[in-house]
Amino acid sequence: MLKSRWTSLIATATLVLASAVAHAQTAPDAWIKQISGEVIEAVKADKAIQAGDTKRIQALVDAKILPGVDFQRMTSSSVGRYWRQATPEQQKRLQEEFKTLLVRTYAGALTQVRDQTVELKPLRAKPEDVEVVVRSEIKGKGEPIQLDYRLAKAGEGWKIYDVNVLGVWLVESYRASFAQEISASGIDGLIAKLAEKNKAAAGKG
Repeated sequence: MLKSRWTSLIATATLVLASAVAHAQTAPDAWIKQISGEVIEAVKADKAIQAGDTKRIQALVDAKILPGVDFQRMTSSSVGRYWRQATPEQQKRLQEEFKTLLVRTYAGALTQVRDQTVELKPLRAKPEDVEVVVRSEIKGKGEPIQLDYRLAKAGEGWKIYDVNVLGVWLVESYRASFAQEISASGIDGLIAKLAEKNKAAAGKG
């Protein structure tokens, strides 16, 4: 039940992890609202995605999700203090494997999207702020669930670098498990673990 609930939430989170950089004049919450609508409609209109067509799902992920997420910051924050200890090559591998892990998670979750809608809460931020939290409420079957996003100014637009699902920030959650793996097997051990998970997931797909 919890796994299904989590998958549904990740699916909804996917609705806003999307699109290329918005114009400078676009407020972060307006950007989230716009992209949410675009991705929801794209999934609802594509039976192949709903049926789990890997190529169609990956195409949507590449076009809508990747440009809107700061994977470098998300990875370094998830690795925490160990990031500075990693060599440039290790940092590159960590980012590649972590990106693949997240993309596969979101790609699979897209098939769960059906009738969810996203209702944004008032944005508490100043015009000059370069980092904001956009809070939203997910409505569908069952009780409404709060889902929050941390965004940072990126050039002329915004990028997401963390997501709060079920009261837990994604980066914080991964940081705990990553630290445990690094303590046991080192940075190379974490890279190998992530690569193993991604290989297993690719095999299932």
